[in-house]
Amino acid sequence: MKLSVLDLVPVIAPADVGTAYEQAVKLAGQAEKWGYSRYWVAEHHDMPSLACTSPEVLLAHIGARTDRIRIGSGALLLPHYKPMKVAENFHMLASLYPGRIDLGIGRAPGGSANAAIALSGNFLENVRQLPETLKSLMALLEGRFACEGQPVAARPVPSIPPDVWMLGTNSKSAAFAAEHGTGYVFGQFMSDSDALEVVSGYREKFVPSVQSERPRVIIAIGVVCADSEEEARALAVGMPWLQSAGYGEGGASAGTGVEGQTLAQRRMFLGTAASVREQLERLAQRCGVEEFLVVTPIADYDKRLRSYELLSSIIC
Repeated sequence: MKLSVLDLVPVIAPADVGTAYEQAVKLAGQAEKWGYSRYWVAEHHDMPSLACTSPEVLLAHIGARTDRIRIGSGALLLPHYKPMKVAENFHMLASLYPGRIDLGIGRAPGGSANAAIALSGNFLENVRQLPETLKSLMALLEGRFACEGQPVAARPVPSIPPDVWMLGTNSKSAAFAAEHGTGYVFGQFMSDSDALEVVSGYREKFVPSVQSERPRVIIAIGVVCADSEEEARALAVGMPWLQSAGYGEGGASAGTGVEGQTLAQRRMFLGTAASVREQLERLAQRCGVEEFLVVTPIADYDKRLRSYELLSSIIC
């Protein structure tokens, strides 16, 4: 089993944005030391509690302060951008850090409706055009793009191109990944869908490509790991997005879904390193996956780091 890090780059009070970036560098460096495979950063806009608005800028900073770990976007929100600029940015990163760059692509706005309009205009229209945008991006990354009959290259052209992944929470994103032969990351930590159903659909529809000859799947999962089950639950209580998923003062909400689990229990694994490992192993076996992208939204930088360390000690 492989583990990777998804960092939302939180601004945890009383810290400021500068501290959030320092903590991102620290987490990436420690993740590399502890044996994590990847360190990815998410993209959000006009959110006071999340500091990463430009993954490619932060990745350039992280890359210069790490040596081996793969770094990437989880996700770059493609509807906001022209494919040429995305390809140029990630080709440049791949030239700076050969063999280490992942381009994870998402379809979400990453913020409020007004923030999306300010960033890229009519977001819904941009989403409607996403199939063509994605085709152009893949052509640029693979060196087969033309404009008005003339070839156009997204330079610099790296010796090792970025590895492309589609991220999503339902069958729509899985279908895009399958069509273009990219890897697929299922965001279980924020999805109502059944992972097995979505992942199976991706595998069934997968078309081999320059990117990959076979389907590749990662599941993104929330994890809070501590020295005791009680401490892990205490760290999780009070997180707004966990409460919306069903966790409150009494723990998991009533009502069951897949394999008798509540929605909250599917989205977030809580406990000691040993118990979290058991939960990951069950999910890995059920869905046939070998890698998990771990997001740990603990509102304390040191305890968040400790959670990643505990998990790595028993898996990596």
